[in-house]
Amino acid sequence: MATQAGGTVAEQLPKREALLQWRGDAQVEGYRHIDRIFSTHIVRRGAKVHPLPVAALAIRPAYRYGTESGSADDYMARNRAAGLLVIHKGQIVLEKYALGITPHDRWISFSIAKSLTSTLLGAAIADGKIAGIDVPVTRYIPELKGSAYDGVTIRQVLTMRSGVGWNEDYADPDSDVGRLAASMAHDSGASLIATMQKLPRAAPPGTRWHYSTGESNMIGIIVTRAVGEPLADYLSRKIWRRYGMESDASWVTDGGVEIGGCCLNVTLRDYGRIGLFAMGGGVIEGKSILPPGWMAQATSAYTDHAEGDLGYGYQWWVPSPGAFAAIGIMGQYIYVDPRRETVIAEISAWPNAGDDEHHARQAAFRAAVIRALPAAITSRPRHR
Repeated sequence: MATQAGGTVAEQLPKREALLQWRGDAQVEGYRHIDRIFSTHIVRRGAKVHPLPVAALAIRPAYRYGTESGSADDYMARNRAAGLLVIHKGQIVLEKYALGITPHDRWISFSIAKSLTSTLLGAAIADGKIAGIDVPVTRYIPELKGSAYDGVTIRQVLTMRSGVGWNEDYADPDSDVGRLAASMAHDSGASLIATMQKLPRAAPPGTRWHYSTGESNMIGIIVTRAVGEPLADYLSRKIWRRYGMESDASWVTDGGVEIGGCCLNVTLRDYGRIGLFAMGGGVIEGKSILPPGWMAQATSAYTDHAEGDLGYGYQWWVPSPGAFAAIGIMGQYIYVDPRRETVIAEISAWPNAGDDEHHARQAAFRAAVIRALPAAITSRPRHR
């Protein structure tokens, strides 16, 4: 496993301490150069590449949002999208970049990482390393005995229904997630477990949904302890090499441990391949790396309207029946529609973590993509 240290940060790059406060040009430079700012572990690609042929005819979605309308380029400019990729029936029908980004640039995932961490948990169960999701989290993190997590199951943590309090206010540096970001910035290895030990009970386990990046990090710790290797290595071994990701990825660490709830850094096309892998049920070369039915269970809503119209599964969002998504703050997005055999991947630099206007415009553009899809069905793709 290769490890990159944060080291000396070039003057033009934003300060790591202000990750959640980066805006404008600082976002773009920071999000594409995370490896020069934070310590990371590399997720190695393999020898083969999963092909993404380009369709002979691209789609040209025209979106409408309120009184606003426009093309894909208009949408990207208004929503500060750095990259946009649509894959339909295995072919690229739309691929665009902006803000100076190229197909070879990695870009921060934020909470898209949660969906992959939960998938690695499924892989560890299939490998016989974890007993299942209805066992208590204290079986793998015994330090939490006597805390509010005593008696909480892995399933309840996976679905964000532990009942344990957590403050996910990105604008407040003193919130729980703010302190987590500060620990990442200093690469201090501040103990997540010690933080989770002190959290209060807010509701009986299983009765209330509450979003917590800390719990996603706990899932990462459970997987790491169970499989006996870093998350980056396990992701490389189980998915990245075998499925055929095109580029190495990287995963931000805190004190040498990957942040399970955040901060994978991936090229846009490989975000698209993540969506294809998930749409295919985790099958690689005819064999699933996951327990039977895992992806169907993971992408079912155990909480309806967790955020607006979005349901929530095993660290995957459910925007509508039959579709699912991995979503990160500031506009990061992988949307998967198995019925239409379509994946939409988007990387962005929104001005706020969860901007309602930008979310609504993103949904309007997604609808425009779906309307445009029939025009993309062509007889002969061309390859890169």
